Amino acid sequence: MKPIRRNVLLNPGPSTTTDTVKYAQVVPDICPREKEFGSLMKGLREDLVRIVHGDLEKYTSILFCGSGTINIDVCINSLLPEGKKVLVVNNGAYSARAVEICQYYGLPHINLQFPVDERPDLEKVEEILKDNTDIALVHTTHNETGTGILNPIREIGALAHKYGAVFTVDTTSTYAMRPINIEKDNIDFCMASAQKGLMAFTGLSFVIGNKAMIEKSREYPKRSYYCNLFLQYDYFEKTGEMHFTPPVQSIYAAIQALKEYWAEGEEAKWVRHTRVFHAINAGLDELGFKQVIRPEWRAGLVSSVIYPDDPNWSFEKIHDYCYERGFTIYPGKISNTNTFRLCALGSIDECDIKDFFEVFREALAFCGVTVPVKYSI
Repeated sequence: MKPIRRNVLLNPGPSTTTDTVKYAQVVPDICPREKEFGSLMKGLREDLVRIVHGDLEKYTSILFCGSGTINIDVCINSLLPEGKKVLVVNNGAYSARAVEICQYYGLPHINLQFPVDERPDLEKVEEILKDNTDIALVHTTHNETGTGILNPIREIGALAHKYGAVFTVDTTSTYAMRPINIEKDNIDFCMASAQKGLMAFTGLSFVIGNKAMIEKSREYPKRSYYCNLFLQYDYFEKTGEMHFTPPVQSIYAAIQALKEYWAEGEEAKWVRHTRVFHAINAGLDELGFKQVIRPEWRAGLVSSVIYPDDPNWSFEKIHDYCYERGFTIYPGKISNTNTFRLCALGSIDECDIKDFFEVFREALAFCGVTVPVKYSI
C-alpha cells in the first residue's frame, strides 16, 4: 500500500484519516442492490447503534446520502405531528440551522435563543415547555461546533420527556468521540456523518433513533420525499437497502473506520481526543490567545479563538502559511466576533499539535504578529 501525503486537519471536519480507511474505498465495482452489499450495510447500521450503547431491539440507524445537515432536516420534517410545534434550544450556528429548516418548511416553532458563549438556561427551557403544551419536538446541538460549548443534553432531554416531547440532538461533532449513551442521555434521536468522529469520508450521514417513534411517524405529514425518515427506514426494513443510490465507496470506508474505532476503543479514543484538546489549549495559552468559551463549558473538541488586536494579524495569510506546510486551520462561525477554530478531531495525536504550533509560531513571525499576542480589552 503506497503511503499518501498526510495532512493534519484542525478544521471541524472532514477529519484526518488513516491510509487504511482511504484505501478501503478501492474495491471491485459492485451494484449496491446486490445482497452482498446489503449485508454490509446491515452490519454497519448495527454498529452505529452500538457506538451510542443503544439496544438493537429498541433503536436503529437510518443511512442517508449527504452531509450532516441532511440529518437535521430529516428529523425535524419527519418527526413533527400535524398541528404541533418544534422548540429549538439555540445557542449557536448549528442550532440556528435547525431554526432555518423549520422556517423553510413553514413549521410552527419557537426559537429559544441564548448567547453563543453561554449554556442554555434550563429554567427557561422548562418555562417554554410548560407554557406551550403543543410542543411535540425539542431539538438542540450537543457540541456547538461554531464555539465549542457543550450543551446539557441529558437535562434538556429529561425536560422534553417530562412534557411529552420527542428529543432530537445534533451530535455531528461528538458522535464516536465524546462518549454518548442514548438511553441515559435521554436522547430519542441523535445524528452524525461519517467524516467526523468515525474518521471516514463525506457522503454518508445517519440518524440513530427510537424504532417505535419512527413507526409512529408513518402517520405524520409527508413534508419531504428524499428526506423522510419513515420512508427510508421502511425501505431498509423491507429490502435491506437504501431507497435511493447509496454512496458506495464512502460506505466501504466507514466500515473500515468502524473496525478501527472498535480496535482503539471508546474510552481510549476519548482520552486521545482529550489529550489533543489539552495540547491545543496549552499552545494557545502560551501564545496569549483568548478563547470564546470558558474552560469548564468546553466540549473538549473545538477551541474557538479570538483574533488578536494586532494590525499585522491576517487569518488568510496565517492559514495559507500553515496549509502549505500540511496543517489546516479554520475560520470561526460567530457573527459578531472574529474567530478561528482548532479542533481535536480525526486521526491525530499530541505530537501533531506540537508540530503544528512550531509552524503556527513561524506563521505569526512571518506576518509580524507580536507574541504573546495582545488584546486591547
